[in-house]
Parts: sequence; structure tokens; C-alpha cells
Amino acid sequence: MTNMITAEAIKVIVRTNTERVQGQGDFALFEELFADDFVDHTPQPGTTPDKDGVRILYHRLREAFPDFNPVIHWQAVDGDIVTTFKTYHGTHRGPLFGIAPTGRKIQFETVDAMRVRDGKITDHWGVANLFSLMQQLGGLPLIP
Repeated sequence: MTNMITAEAIKVIVRTNTERVQGQGDFALFEELFADDFVDHTPQPGTTPDKDGVRILYHRLREAFPDFNPVIHWQAVDGDIVTTFKTYHGTHRGPLFGIAPTGRKIQFETVDAMRVRDGKITDHWGVANLFSLMQQLGGLPLIP
């Protein structure tokens, strides 16, 4: 790990992003946690693979789900990469992916990996269960 940062310390950085930035909308903290040259290797639709793109995504999620609440189930560290399995919860109060607010309560799972170097998040890879989210919002039919 760079600069002798511990596995526990990089888990805290990623956990802080999940809980305080995503979950509480602390965008001043976002600026501190993400490196300026951050790369998102799996950007979401309508975003760019950089720090600006993630900022846009986080704002869209907070606007669509003002009560957006992540629950971390587990984290693992391999070198300078933290992998996190979590479930997001919220109430659909704003548009998302072209779907008008429904008022529905949703939840969807995500697994992501974030590289932390010199105390900053520099890279992201992730898979979100957007199929389930779209079904919950009425954007896709339910499959029996």
C-alpha cells in the first residue's frame, strides 16, 4: 500500500464515502475523498468516467432518492483496493433514468471496488443491480 496506509484506514475512506457522501449528501467531503484524476472504469449511463461523472451520479441519486441510505454488508481489502457489498434503500421522489417519481420504496444491491492511494479514491469498478431497480420503479416488467 502506498505511504504505509493500512488496510483498515482505506476501508474507512471507502466507508466514509458510502455513508457520508452517498448516504448524507456531504459533497464537500466528496471533494476531499476523490482524487482529481479519479477514473471510473464502469461509469453509469449519462455520466463520464471521471470525478465529475461520479459527482453527477451521486447528485442524481440524492435527487431521485432524498432519503438514499446505503447499508454496508461487508468490505474486503486486497492491496490498495477495497471491495464493498452493500444495499441501497430509498424512496423515489425525483426523476431517474427517465422515470418520473413514483413514491415507491426501493432497494438494490451493489458490489464495487475502489482503489485508494495516498488517502484518496483514485479508481472505481462496480456492478449495480439496476435491473431490479428498474423493475421496482415500473420501468421493466416483473418476470415471474
